[in-house]
Amino acid sequence: MSAPRALVLAAGLGTRLRPLTYIRAKAAVPVNGVPLARRVVRWLVAQGVTDLVLNLHHRPETIAAAVGDGSDLGARVRYSWEDPVLGSAGGPRHALGLLVDGCLSRPSGSGNPTDQCAGGGTFILVNGDTLTDVDIAAVLDRHHRSGALVTMALIPNPDPGKYGGVQVSNDGWITGFTRAGTPGESWHFIGVQAASVEAFATLADGVPAESVNALYPALMARQPRAVAAFTCAASFRDIGTPADYLRTSVELAGAEGDHMWSARSCRASSARLVRTALWDDVSVGDAVELVDCIVCDGARIPDGARYERCALLPAADRTPANNERIDGGLLVAAL
Repeated sequence: MSAPRALVLAAGLGTRLRPLTYIRAKAAVPVNGVPLARRVVRWLVAQGVTDLVLNLHHRPETIAAAVGDGSDLGARVRYSWEDPVLGSAGGPRHALGLLVDGCLSRPSGSGNPTDQCAGGGTFILVNGDTLTDVDIAAVLDRHHRSGALVTMALIPNPDPGKYGGVQVSNDGWITGFTRAGTPGESWHFIGVQAASVEAFATLADGVPAESVNALYPALMARQPRAVAAFTCAASFRDIGTPADYLRTSVELAGAEGDHMWSARSCRASSARLVRTALWDDVSVGDAVELVDCIVCDGARIPDGARYERCALLPAADRTPANNERIDGGLLVAAL
């Protein structure tokens, strides 16, 4: 039996990753030199999932440039465009026509949405910032055996103070979701799901909707065994904030070899760079010292500059946020 198609959720604004996402979509940021979306596609292909859809909204050109049609990665990649951004449930609803044969994308109000998908079907949902080694075949097996509408891959919550939690019954069904800081044990969602068309087909196409915050609780209220848990000990790497991103890049550089400096950047031989990522079209001048920094596309670091624990990008006409400042031609944000 061939693997189902997968939707990689890459349309989000990446607000927690700002200011990096002023320059690229979150799924396009290079982690140890490889854009996240390429890492996700490569991982899916290695598990036999080769027919993929990526949804796009924010800085779509940066994702399309990184992935293209997927052929160089052994995949077939198509795109689902969103305007406005449709959210974690509205995005999958809008992409159903690409994910499952017989599903049609129709605007809200064009008929009974339950009639728009013929024959049902299963697909895989993967967050575009997911870095994990979870076994997709095992997730699908749990999904099909349980009869659930959605099956979410979970690990023990590594930091309940930082991450929201998932509550799971003793027999393996998800019963609710908690906010970060909620006392008690919980599980952590690692961004991989198996989903049946029926979970999303009743939503109106083109209307923003969220999964964990709205759709899934509604499904569970109607059917207690609607959302299943796949609990495991898979790896999980976080890139939620710029500091998380840099830490993960450094960890992967240690495991894979250091590729944190783009070949399309230029740095003076006298520059000292420590645990620092250089993106494309970057220029680093003489006697520069950068420690624990992220230098984004197009940034020019002048001779003699010294920065530590900063994200650096072209200032352009941006107005700095609370943790940002303008320094010459650079927007500087503390990590």
